[in-house]
Parts: sequence; C-alpha cells; structure tokens
Amino acid sequence: MAVDLRKIKKLIELVQESGINELEIKDGEESIRIIRHGNITAQVPLAGSGDYEGAAPEQSGGHRILSPMVGTFYRAPSPEARPFVEVGTEVAIGDTLAVIEAMKMMNQIAADKAGVVRAILVENAAAVEFDQPLFIIDDAE
Repeated sequence: MAVDLRKIKKLIELVQESGINELEIKDGEESIRIIRHGNITAQVPLAGSGDYEGAAPEQSGGHRILSPMVGTFYRAPSPEARPFVEVGTEVAIGDTLAVIEAMKMMNQIAADKAGVVRAILVENAAAVEFDQPLFIIDDAE
C-alpha cells in the first residue's frame, strides 16, 4: 500500500476540525482508520513532575517545538535507552529531541533552533496531536 502522507495529514485535520472521534475509509483492499482521543494538550500539568518537565505552554516564553504529526511520543530511542535530551540540555539545530511513532514508523523530532531545553511538555509514551507543543527551547546563555 502506497502511503500518501499529505492525504493522511488532510484526513487528520478534517477529523480535528469536525469534532468527530473516528474516521475509517476503505478503497478496495486499502483502508485507513483515524481515531481521536480527545484533547491531549489539556493534560499538560501546570508544574513539572515525573516525565513532565517545565511549565505549561501558556505560561512559558521561549521557542516551542510543535508535533508535526499525530502519534506516540517517545523521549528515548528504546525503552532501556537514555532520553535524547533533558531539561537543561544544550541543543544545536538538527539535534534529535525525541521520536514520534506514527503508523509503525519512527519519526525523529529535531531541534529547529539552537539553545537550551527549558521544558519538556509531554509525558513519555503519551499520544500527541498535530501542532501540540512538545518542547520549549530558550537561547543559550
């Protein structure tokens, strides 16, 4: 099955905009199913604890790294590996911050700004939505 990511992204946007919770499309032997699990961003705590680190996006300045897709957020390349970054880690443009698993594919999330990771806004192994804030990066001091 040839995957057209632009079409899938459009379908995801339609599901988000319409407010429906599930969409399934079948075309011959090919099918795609998109399930919406509510508004994940409402689960970001106001203060950091555990895998949540830093402040909620509404309270924070700095540069936000947003999720480019819907999927599952992972802070490390495997369950037994160390996280790619921690709060306080200095990063350069292109450094891997996390991965998002979508449709059985691991997609690297890279820094698009150099600086220091000030906040990690998503719990490890949590579902993320398109354009959900993942990290806040401040200029290096």
